[in-house]
Amino acid sequence: MSRRGGSFYRQHSRQGEAMKNKGRRQVSASKGRKRNPARTREAILKAAIAEFCSNGFTGARVENISERSGANMRLLYHYFGDKEGLYTAVLDRVYTEVRAEERRLDLGSVDPVEGMERLIDFTFSFFARHRDYISLLNNENLLRGRFVKKSRAVRPLTLPLLATITDLLQRGYKAGVFRAGVDPMQLHISITALSYFHVSNRYTLSAMFGRDLGAESFMAQRRAHAESLIMGWLAKPGAGVQSQRTKKAANAR
Repeated sequence: MSRRGGSFYRQHSRQGEAMKNKGRRQVSASKGRKRNPARTREAILKAAIAEFCSNGFTGARVENISERSGANMRLLYHYFGDKEGLYTAVLDRVYTEVRAEERRLDLGSVDPVEGMERLIDFTFSFFARHRDYISLLNNENLLRGRFVKKSRAVRPLTLPLLATITDLLQRGYKAGVFRAGVDPMQLHISITALSYFHVSNRYTLSAMFGRDLGAESFMAQRRAHAESLIMGWLAKPGAGVQSQRTKKAANAR
């Protein structure tokens, strides 16, 4: 998989390149005016996201981050301590943005079937759009979770998501549409796996099967398959639950 693919990388890379081009002018101009700490910290963080997504922890260079952001090395170390502290802050930011997007789904306000479909659709779409995020996750797993373990944000951000999934499962069970005894953590991992694997292994799988797994037609088929698999398994036997996407596909035939 291309380590430079995805809108998340491109967004922060473009911002980083813009800051890099302006860096020298910003440094000289800032001598005569008061520095904005929040803006400087944010500029460093955005440049770091682009650098770490592109090159991983080992390959990333703090000199590049400094140049991209237009902030000198002293400020980089002042705000983040060192390269490890900056990388951990990048992980925190990425997880925070993902969870913030999930909260905007407002899953507690809709019926459990629609809520579960929204979560599956969001997760599938997110990984399809943010292949750079997958690069970051893969890199952290190669490091055996060395830095995510140190994060003070990742676990607290994950607990509300599990609570939301638990609520959907409980409401679905009470409504007679979901089976009993579903583990919310196992379900979340399954949704993530079905949304993630074909993207993280796109190029090897494409070579194996002689198909472009990045093609829109395949992605549409894969999305329908993942949703059907999860919703079909979740459904209480005999409940006759069918996803909205499956209904639309059936009606279109």
